[in-house]
Amino acid sequence: MTASQGARILVVDDESQIRKLLKVTLQAHQFEIHECMDGEEAVAQAGIMHPDLVVLDLGLPGMSGMDVLKRIREWSQVPIIVLTAKDREEDKIAALDGGADDYVTKPFGMGELVARIRVALRHAAKSADEPVLRCGALTIDLAQRQVELEGMPIKLTPTEYDMLKVLASNAGKIVTQRQLLQQVWGSHHNESDSHYLRVYIGHLRKKLNEDPAQPRFIQTEPGIGYRFLMQD
Repeated sequence: MTASQGARILVVDDESQIRKLLKVTLQAHQFEIHECMDGEEAVAQAGIMHPDLVVLDLGLPGMSGMDVLKRIREWSQVPIIVLTAKDREEDKIAALDGGADDYVTKPFGMGELVARIRVALRHAAKSADEPVLRCGALTIDLAQRQVELEGMPIKLTPTEYDMLKVLASNAGKIVTQRQLLQQVWGSHHNESDSHYLRVYIGHLRKKLNEDPAQPRFIQTEPGIGYRFLMQD
């Protein structure tokens, strides 16, 4: 049994057909499924059952999905994957900046959703106090601020290291441009300074011997941000 099997997932969607599809498919992957169809019930159920992950539709009647996200984030860091018919970049960015761990746009493939769920659960299961991050051939020693690739040390500038640390600490999740700018350069920076990111991401990729067209570590999410790819 993998760590994700048996995980309790709260599915929040007002469309009964979507809920049925998710329930049948996710149960077949050994997940325990709980359902609700509106925002108020979702907030209440999240507080009662303490799910391991929430699949949340943004287009809910009554309390909106964004409000549900905000309410849950007031007290819980449970992984939340947004499931939405909205495909505008600004909607995705708003959800991610609001605390969502990932998003999947309707219509969606169940294989993609299951993969995203497993990544989110694996990330949540990792200790936040882990002193050394290991991502395939890459090792990041947080205590010593040292990075090795295939056993060989990599010399990074302080800014390059801070960017890599933020991305690797959120492996599997999308880090928006705004989140990355503010965590590395401070809260006074916003998306208008995104040219900083392109320059430093380019430096990092070069030092990690990475081909942007076939990334091993840093994947660009166009117009949104970056995702550090999880590896065994």
